[in-house]
This record gives sequence, structure tokens and C-alpha cells, in this order.
Amino acid sequence: MNSVTGMIFVVIGLAFNVLGCIGLIRLPDMYNRLQAATKCVTMGTSMVLIGVMIASGFTHAAQLSARCIICMVFILITAPTAAHALGHGAYSFGVRLWEKSVVNRYEEDFPTAAQKQEPAAVPKQEPE
Repeated sequence: MNSVTGMIFVVIGLAFNVLGCIGLIRLPDMYNRLQAATKCVTMGTSMVLIGVMIASGFTHAAQLSARCIICMVFILITAPTAAHALGHGAYSFGVRLWEKSVVNRYEEDFPTAAQKQEPAAVPKQEPE
């Protein structure tokens, strides 16, 4: 029973990974591709690791289960952090969003270099 349940988790995880890879190919801009890669692959890899833990048995392969948990925690912490850093760096560098994008949250929090420039000085007029 454990091996069947574990294989179901592995198949679901592989499906998430495949969807993430398809998203990398099909989505229009860097930010959408980054989201697909981060969310789908993080969830897919976690599901595969959970499936391996269930299939191997928690008590029979305690070392393997511990390694799976450590890997899962590492992936769950580092993947979103790396995606945020890549997205922020790309926006700071000037990579534009897709023209049909609806929301730009980075614009509110991190103004681009063009927005940081001082407004042009208005020449003073002498009184008549």
C-alpha cells in the first residue's frame, strides 16, 4: 500500500515538473516563466520527495527519509528566495514586463532608474 501511495505522489510531482517545463517554453516574458519554474518545480520536487519517503517507508529507511526532508526544506526555502532575487534583478536591470501584464508590483516598491531622475530644472523668470 505504501509503494502505491508513494508512486502516486511521484507521478503527481512529475506532472508538476512537466507543467513547469511547459510554462518555461510557452509563457511570454521572463517574469511569467520565472513563476512557472519556481512554483511548479518546487511543488513537483517536494511531491517526488514525499513519494520517495512514503514508498521507502519512514521507519525502514530513516536516513533516506531524513535526507528527503532536508532536501525538501532546502528547496522550499531557496527556490522562492532565488526567484525573488532574479525577478528583482531583472526589473532593476530594465527587463520589461509583457505588454498585456495587468499589475506591476515592482513599480510601486522599486522605482526604475528613469523614475529616480530629478525633474528638469525650470528656468526662473525675471520679474517685469
